[in-house]
Amino acid sequence: MQNSRLLLRSGLILAAAATLPAALAGPSAAVSGISVSTTGSTVSVVTSACTQINGSWGSAALLTDRQASFSQGRQVSLSGTSVSQSAAWTGVSPGTYTVVVICSSGSTAGSQSVIVSGKSTPTISATSKAAPSRGVAGGLGGAARDYGALTLGVGAALVGAGVVATGWFLRRRSKPYRL
Repeated sequence: MQNSRLLLRSGLILAAAATLPAALAGPSAAVSGISVSTTGSTVSVVTSACTQINGSWGSAALLTDRQASFSQGRQVSLSGTSVSQSAAWTGVSPGTYTVVVICSSGSTAGSQSVIVSGKSTPTISATSKAAPSRGVAGGLGGAARDYGALTLGVGAALVGAGVVATGWFLRRRSKPYRL
C-alpha cells in the first residue's frame, strides 16, 4: 500500500512535468516559423515550415511600412530542400521592413519585422569592443530553431507513454509470483 501511494505521487509529478513544456509553449511557439537576418543591404529569410507542392515551396515578400498586403511587396520565390527553404533580397535601402512568407499550400509560415541600416564599413579601434547587435542565440539547445506545437505535443506524448510504461513495469515487478 505504501509503495502504491509513492508510485501514484511520483506518477502525478512526472505527468505534470511532462505537460509543462507543451503548456508553456502553447500559442507563443507557433507565432513565427521564420528567421530573418540582414547583412548590409541584403535581407534574407529562412524557414522550415513549407512543403513542396507542384515544384514550388512558396514565396516571400518584403513589405515597406506603406505597403499593407503581400501582393504589394517585393516577392521572391523560396528555394531549398525539405529541411530548409530560403529567399533573399539585395540592394535594400535603409528602413524598417516586414518579411512575410507564404507556403505553396497557401498557409502563412510567419512574418517578422526587420530594420535595415545603411552600408557600414567596419572600423578597427583599440578602444572599441565588439558587441553582438541582437544578443547571442543561447538557451535550451534548440534556441535557434522553432519546432512548433506539434513537435512539442509529440514529445509530451512520448514522455507520458514512458511514465505509464514505467508504472506498469514497477507494478508487475512488485508482485512476488510473477517473473
